[in-house]
Amino acid sequence: MQRTGIWGKIFGALLGILLGPKYIGFLIGLFIGHQFDKAYARQMNGGFSGFGGKNATNAERQAEFFNACFATMGHMAKAKGRVTENEIRVASTIMDRMGLQGESRRQAQDAFRDGKEDNFPLEATLNRVRSRAGRADLLQFFLELQIQAAFADGELHPKERELLHVIARYLGFSEAQLEQRLQMQEAAFRFQQGGFHHQQQGGSFKAPPTRDQLADAFKVLGVNDEASAQEVKRAYRKQMNEHHPDKLAAKGLPPEMMEIAKQKTQELQAAYDLIRKEKGFK
Repeated sequence: MQRTGIWGKIFGALLGILLGPKYIGFLIGLFIGHQFDKAYARQMNGGFSGFGGKNATNAERQAEFFNACFATMGHMAKAKGRVTENEIRVASTIMDRMGLQGESRRQAQDAFRDGKEDNFPLEATLNRVRSRAGRADLLQFFLELQIQAAFADGELHPKERELLHVIARYLGFSEAQLEQRLQMQEAAFRFQQGGFHHQQQGGSFKAPPTRDQLADAFKVLGVNDEASAQEVKRAYRKQMNEHHPDKLAAKGLPPEMMEIAKQKTQELQAAYDLIRKEKGFK
């Protein structure tokens, strides 16, 4: 990680001394200079708005995608006014799900902290993610990760919903598409809480599902509980195609995020198997 410069602080402090009461002017100038240094460093290093530049390697693009995901997640954590211990715990849980350790975990934590800052350039970051990532499946993964982070505490705050609409719009998704993803994630959260993606043993489930749990399985696949066998199978194949780890990796998904994609396909598989069993679909 490259260092932030110091010249902005020096000139800011000197200017503050000249223009204001010495001590107060010094502090104000130092603060302004520090903000200038950070903005300059972000511009020079590519930062979240550079996304690696035109000649970036695939590894560099993956690193920028990874950083942008966690920075936006940090910005999401602050949506309710201030970052609480719960939001920090949610971010740590997602890092745990990815299996992040060592340097990769430190980078995720640094990006998360950057996203919490008042001057974080959200719009510029999302615009660069959209232009550089390009692939619709990667953009969907980015959006779904933010939705998962917002839902991780079991509820969606109005401010989080509002910010998710901003994120979706900049990534090129409509309000209807976002609302569908929100419904799917809410159902997925309940489905996970019910433990059905962990209960499979030899193709069967330990306990019969309730009506609500079965309805959630349908929603996980993005269809209603009146869907035909053909509609369920079509939805399942579509979702698996969009979330398959190997396909996402080929399109540029950072290797650190592969575990999340694997968990999603396991969840889809569990929902599909539950529906087939209960409805007698072949």
